[in-house]
Amino acid sequence: MNRAALDSIPLTPANLAPPAPDYPWPAPYRSAMFLSFDVDAESAWTSKDAGHAERLVTMSYGAYEARVGTPKLLELLDQLGLKGTFFITGWAVDAYPAMAEAIVRAGHEIGHHGYHHLMPDPGAPFMEEEIERGFETLKRRLGVVPTGYRAPYGEFTEGLRRTLVKHGIVYTSSFRDDVRPYRHVLRDGTPGPIELPVTASYDDWMHGLSTRFSPRSIFPKEHVLSLWKDELDEVRDWGAMVTTVLHPQCSGRPMRLRLLREFLTYAKECPDLWITTGEAIAGNFLHQERAA
Repeated sequence: MNRAALDSIPLTPANLAPPAPDYPWPAPYRSAMFLSFDVDAESAWTSKDAGHAERLVTMSYGAYEARVGTPKLLELLDQLGLKGTFFITGWAVDAYPAMAEAIVRAGHEIGHHGYHHLMPDPGAPFMEEEIERGFETLKRRLGVVPTGYRAPYGEFTEGLRRTLVKHGIVYTSSFRDDVRPYRHVLRDGTPGPIELPVTASYDDWMHGLSTRFSPRSIFPKEHVLSLWKDELDEVRDWGAMVTTVLHPQCSGRPMRLRLLREFLTYAKECPDLWITTGEAIAGNFLHQERAA
């Protein structure tokens, strides 16, 4: 990186929003868990390299979602009586409509996750098309107009933020800079969507998916369960929120499903914890914002 590039970095915070307001959670809860899943299927791999479409074993990692992972997660959530939000790429909906329809039939929220799972980069010419094509697919296949959005690869740009406002997105869930919901402020000072920040340690991809070409090893259940419980307990003491980023091609595998079952069973036993969808948490924020 040259000196000119360094000198061009703005001397302002990247996020202009103030720290999240301390709005109360619905009684009797004192903390919250946004239970969310990212359904990418093979688009998790083709978005890195379109040539992966011809690498059939690489593609099989993503195909696991429709064949096994998502049905197993839906079964687990039904057993536990929990509802969550499934951010799903348009490609996955078009390729596996029966999987997507099963999520809707089970009563879970559907969120926008792009079409091809392409990383939002500054000035990328495809982002508007990615958003519009994702909306079109969810409406055509599922009859859903999503109110929530999660960025592929968890990346964001100012242009994307403006595009989401234009398309009526109520909330996003991509940033890692708070432990409670807050409202974005666009660069021109106007309000943006509500942000439901992600809790980085609850991204199962970091702990439980190891491909043939990855140097990352799979963490044992005891390590991850300890990490997740400790984070949840401290967040409950803060009266804050945790947000999961769970992938069916990871947490839908046998050892990881057992881990998730134990963790969600533990979470359900916390009487002060509201386990719910992004739509419900954003709705609570809107209600408190209007009252304030």
